[in-house]
Amino acid sequence: MPTLGVFGGSFDPPHVAHVMAAAYALSMGAFERLLVVPVYEHAFDKRLESFEHRVKMCELAFGDLKQIEVSRLESELARPSRTLNLLEALGRRYPGHALRLVIGADLLGEVQRWHRFEEVSRLAPLFVIGRSGSSQPVPGVELPAVSSTHVRALFARPDAAARAELELLVPRRALEYARAEGLYAHSSSPDGSPLKGP
Repeated sequence: MPTLGVFGGSFDPPHVAHVMAAAYALSMGAFERLLVVPVYEHAFDKRLESFEHRVKMCELAFGDLKQIEVSRLESELARPSRTLNLLEALGRRYPGHALRLVIGADLLGEVQRWHRFEEVSRLAPLFVIGRSGSSQPVPGVELPAVSSTHVRALFARPDAAARAELELLVPRRALEYARAEGLYAHSSSPDGSPLKGP
């Protein structure tokens, strides 16, 4: 049975650690495809950039990786966004496929807060990727400890050092889009760490 990886999150904005996670999952997870699924609204009511901007940035950030599809499915689902609702909808949309949920190790300490986590893990067993600095070590590689919160703070700074750091942390085409659209220029840096999505 073919397997779809499901990589959900705020992607506010997508950054290099997200792309590294996707590349690693594709190379190690035996997935036929990896679905990158931006949340429509955060389950914990955290303020996000518009869904359309985040989808577009994901399309640009992940565009060089074959076997990746950026999905708008969350925009069709009931609010608030729940991982369980997403997986049930994916099961209907992709019958005959197995699902696996791709998450960062930093989320392992939070999964019991998720809505009906046991059902989530039954529908889509976890594919966990290590993250530098996480208190939940897992075998394999560790992603760098890049956070969307820090990236947004860099966008809000006008100095050359922040601009230079952004060019190391955000995929080029996504960065160009964000700058052209004026995204995050006045960000108050609300929390929104990568790979989150209960």
